Amino acid sequence: MESNRNNNSNPNKKPEGGDRPKSSIGTALLITLVIVLLFSWVLNAMEKSQYTQTTYSDFLAAMDANQLAEVELRTDRILYMTKEEAAKDPSQQKACYTGLPSGGDTMALAEELVAMGVKVNKQIVEDNSMIMMILSYVVMIGGLFLVMNMLTKRMGGEGMMGGFGKSKAKVYMEKQTGVTFKDVAGQDEAKESLQEIIDFLHNPQKYTAIGAKLPKGALLVGSPGTGKTLLAKAVAGEANVPFFSISGSDFVEMFVGMGASRVRDLFQQAAKVAPCIIFIDEIDAVGRSRDNRFGSNSEQEQTLNQLLSEIDGFEPSKGIVCLAATNRPEILDKALLRPGRFDRRIIVDRPNLQGRLDTLKVHTRKIKLSEDVDLRKIAQATAGAVGADLANLVNEAALRAVRQGRKAVNQEDLLVSFETVIAGTEKKNTVLTDMEKRLVAYHEVGHALVAALEKHSQPVSKITIVPHTSGALGYTMQMPEEEKFLNTAEELRTELRTLVGGRAAEQVVFGVQTTGAANDIQRATALARNMVSQYGMSEKFGLMTTASVQNQYLDGQAYMDCSQETAAGVDQEVMRILDQAYADAKRILTENRALLDEISEFLLVKETITGDELMAYVNADKYQLPAPEEAPEE
Repeated sequence: MESNRNNNSNPNKKPEGGDRPKSSIGTALLITLVIVLLFSWVLNAMEKSQYTQTTYSDFLAAMDANQLAEVELRTDRILYMTKEEAAKDPSQQKACYTGLPSGGDTMALAEELVAMGVKVNKQIVEDNSMIMMILSYVVMIGGLFLVMNMLTKRMGGEGMMGGFGKSKAKVYMEKQTGVTFKDVAGQDEAKESLQEIIDFLHNPQKYTAIGAKLPKGALLVGSPGTGKTLLAKAVAGEANVPFFSISGSDFVEMFVGMGASRVRDLFQQAAKVAPCIIFIDEIDAVGRSRDNRFGSNSEQEQTLNQLLSEIDGFEPSKGIVCLAATNRPEILDKALLRPGRFDRRIIVDRPNLQGRLDTLKVHTRKIKLSEDVDLRKIAQATAGAVGADLANLVNEAALRAVRQGRKAVNQEDLLVSFETVIAGTEKKNTVLTDMEKRLVAYHEVGHALVAALEKHSQPVSKITIVPHTSGALGYTMQMPEEEKFLNTAEELRTELRTLVGGRAAEQVVFGVQTTGAANDIQRATALARNMVSQYGMSEKFGLMTTASVQNQYLDGQAYMDCSQETAAGVDQEVMRILDQAYADAKRILTENRALLDEISEFLLVKETITGDELMAYVNADKYQLPAPEEAPEE
C-alpha cells in the first residue's frame, strides 16, 4: 500500500511515452490545414463571383472586334472589360475572365493590346514574386499552426477534437481542499457514517482480513444548503487522498456518446491515482429514472448505463470510493441505488438546535464578537435554517457592524441580520397615510394579541409597522422557547387563529378587509390543508390521507392523491376549519377590544415594540379568556 502511494503521489503527472503531445500537434496541424484550405476556397469563390466566366475564344472575338476597354493579365487568367460594360454605371459594371492558353506568349499579347489602344494592367509573376508568394503562404500556415497548438494545449492536451470526450473533473488534493470534519458542524450522524469510509481508505487490510467489503458508493441526500458538497470535501481532506469533483450536468452533452466517454475518462483517471474519492454533485441530472412513457433521451441513458458499468467494474480493494449528492432521490433510477452501487444513503438533514449552535460557532471563528453575543438565542430563533443560511446571517451581521463603524459584531447585528433575511431591509422612504398606518398597527397587534392570550402559542418577540423591502408593511415575530419536532392538533389550531388574527382585527375595528392579509391567508390555507390531507386532524376524513408529498428536500409540496369528489370535500373541510379559526380570533379580539386599542395606540407612537412590552400590557390588565364552554355563540 505504501508503494502505491509513492507511485501516485502526483495525480497531475502525465503518462510517459509522449502520446499526448503527439496527438496535440497532429490535431493542431490538421486544424491549421483545414483553416487555410477553407480560407483559400472562400477567397477564390468570392473573387469568381465578381466576374463572368467566358472562353478564350470569346476574349479573342472581342479583341478582333475592338470591343475591349481594359485588360488585366495575371499568371493564371485574363480579366477584361468590354466597352459596352465600361459605358455602364460603375455600380453595375461586371468584368469577365478567362484562362490563359498553355504556352501562350503574354508579353506579345500585352504589346498587341497596347497597340490597339486598350488599357493593360500587367501582373505577370516573375520567379522572385513566386518565391515571395510561397513564403507568404508558409508564414501564414506557420502562424496559424502556432496559435492552434497553443489553444489545443490549453484545452487539456488532447486537442480541440479529442477534448470532447475528456472528463471535466477537477482534482483536489488534501492541501487544496483545506476542509476537514472540524469545518462541518451540525451533521454528527452523517460524519459518523462517512468516518468508516475514511478508515477504509487508510486501513483497507483491516476490512479485507475479515472478508468485509465497503460499499462502493454513498449517496448524500438533503435539502439545498445543508452541506453535502462540504461533507464530501471534508472526507477527502480527512483521508488525505485525491478528490475528483464533477457535477452531473457536466456529463450531459449535445453529442450522443460524449457523456459516456467522459464517464470512462473520469474512472480511468481515478484508477491511476487510487486510493481516491470521486464526488458527483447533483447526480439526478444524469441518474434520472429511465422512463419510456414520455419518450427517451438516448444520450442520458447511454451516460447512465456507462456510469453503472463503471461502478460495477472497479474493485473496492482498489481504494476508489464514489460519493454523490442529490436533493431529489425519488427520481433516481432504481439500478443506481441497488446493492453494489450507491447502496448506502446518508441523510444530511437540517440541523437541530445544538447543530445550529455548533454551525454558528464554526462560522464565527474568524469573526470578532462582542461580549453581549449569545449564539444560543440566535440558534433558537433560526429553527429550520440550514448551514448556508447561518453562514449568510453571520456575514450580513459582520457587514452591518462595518457599516455602523464598529470593530466587533454584537447581538443586535445578528438579530437585525436575521430579520433582514426574513423581511428584508427597512424602507425608510416609504410614507403611509394615517389610515394605512392605523390599519397596519391594528393588523399586527391582532396577530400578537391572539398569540399572547392563547395557551399553546409561541411567545411574541417583536412587533413593527416599519415597511420592509420584502413587501411587508409590518410584521409580528414569534420566537420559540424550545425546539419542537411534534405539534398537537390544538397547537396547530392556535397557529391558525394567530395567522387570521390580523384580518380579524381589521374587521372588528374598521369593518374592512385589506390586501395586507394575503400572505397570512395563504399560510393559513396551506396549514389547514395539511391538517386535513396529511395529518389526519379532520372530523370528516379522520385518518385518511388524501395527498402525498413529492420533492421532500426541495419545496415539499403535497399533491392530491384522491378522486375529484374527495378533493372537493377536502376543500370544504379546509374552508370550515379556516372559518372556525377566524370566528375564534374575532371573538378573542372583541372580548379584549380595550386592550387591542391600547396596544395599537402605543405601537403607532413607537412603531416597534418588543414582546416584553406587549406582555407588560397583557399582565398588567390581567385579561383572560373565558373557558371554552362559556364562549359566546357566534
